[in-house]
Amino acid sequence: MLEKTPVTQTIARRLQEMIRTGELKKGEKIPSQRVLSERLKVSRPSLREALLTLETLGLVRTLPARGTFVVDRDGETGPQNVWRYDDAYSITDVFQSRLLIEAELARLAAGRLDADEMARLEEAAAEFEEAWRQGDLVAHVEADLRFHRAIADASPNKMLRRLYYSVHDLLTESQRQPIPNTARDRMAQSMQEHRDIMSALRSGDGERAEAAMRLHIKNTATCAGAALQ
Repeated sequence: MLEKTPVTQTIARRLQEMIRTGELKKGEKIPSQRVLSERLKVSRPSLREALLTLETLGLVRTLPARGTFVVDRDGETGPQNVWRYDDAYSITDVFQSRLLIEAELARLAAGRLDADEMARLEEAAAEFEEAWRQGDLVAHVEADLRFHRAIADASPNKMLRRLYYSVHDLLTESQRQPIPNTARDRMAQSMQEHRDIMSALRSGDGERAEAAMRLHIKNTATCAGAALQ
């Protein structure tokens, strides 16, 4: 799954740029997957996965028997995406699992990131913020994923790291899911939560890192429509 991600993300980024430039216009139906895959010179399975990524981000929407349309976000209110794994796990299931796994990973990682690892974490946090300001949702989520993965990788618990990566596709989707429903004030709060997590990790305060990660995941879950206890 991780090996396929760069190809899918490259296609998703290209499609996003086509939407941003108006090559694919808001409210209009996009070409069929056959036509679009030939136009972009990519495989249909990779294109299909990229379109699913954009659908979660709220940039396109597939309507049964009608096709896939570019979303006019200015003309819509309320939830603009669906949880694609609902037949297996609810979005609440996933965020409850993230709360358990990632909070503990953060606690264990505190004080264990060396200077280079902290620099990469800070770079991911900065890119997360800049991509949002630029309206680059694909890059924004990629940076968010790098941020959370860096913390997982720094944990000394090999089994917990393996558990994290075993459900990585679900975690990835849960980090895309809130984007269409995230207001500007909430995103500013999310950015500050990243900074608070980094501060705790840098100082070696495991309890504070755990608490900061728990708060971050709970607030993100709310945007995704999952209310955690």
